[in-house]
Amino acid sequence: MSTVETVASADASPASGGPHGYSKDKDSHLKRLRRIEGQIRGLQRMVEEDVYCIDILTQVSASTKALQSFALQLLEEHLRHCVAHAAEEGGPEIDAKVEEATAAIARLLRT
Repeated sequence: MSTVETVASADASPASGGPHGYSKDKDSHLKRLRRIEGQIRGLQRMVEEDVYCIDILTQVSASTKALQSFALQLLEEHLRHCVAHAAEEGGPEIDAKVEEATAAIARLLRT
């Protein structure tokens, strides 16, 4: 199997560990998640220091929005990469990818 075939095969399977839609921006995603992690640690510190509840709730809201924003970016990359790849390949894989994306959107809307 050639390198191109190996990469294409890895793209088709979510469990393969191959390149994903977010791979090209992995460093910026990790940086963003570390910032969010810092916000969460800040929440813990606020509770430990008995900060006023409304101030903590304000920080909870900011942390929640940061995670939602990250999730939407990741979803967009999934649609552009994984779903688009499945559409190019054709066959039943596109239906599975669309169902998978729809379920992810439904989970995001429930939060």
